[in-house]
Amino acid sequence: MAWTVYVAYFFGGAFLGNFVPHFVSGVCGRKFPSPFAKPPGKGLSSPLINVLWGLLNLVVAYFLILRVGDFDIRQLTQAGTVGLGMLFIGVQLAITFGRLEKK
Repeated sequence: MAWTVYVAYFFGGAFLGNFVPHFVSGVCGRKFPSPFAKPPGKGLSSPLINVLWGLLNLVVAYFLILRVGDFDIRQLTQAGTVGLGMLFIGVQLAITFGRLEKK
């Protein structure tokens, strides 16, 4: 399998990981930072914006993971690459949003 497919899987995992906090915050009715807030990524967006942003992330993840290459969740290298993307974005989000909580 080409290395570019693994790049797509990694970023697909990152989009999948970014789907979770936005969607969950939105369906719980809580405001949450998003790229559409003022200032972007620091201000709070409405629950509806977060649900829509989360779903867009899920759609992008779907295309990067399931429509690029021939993804097989039983293959450790493929599933692990998606997991690394999720871990990467999870750590980045924890650091970024952790700083916002301290203020």
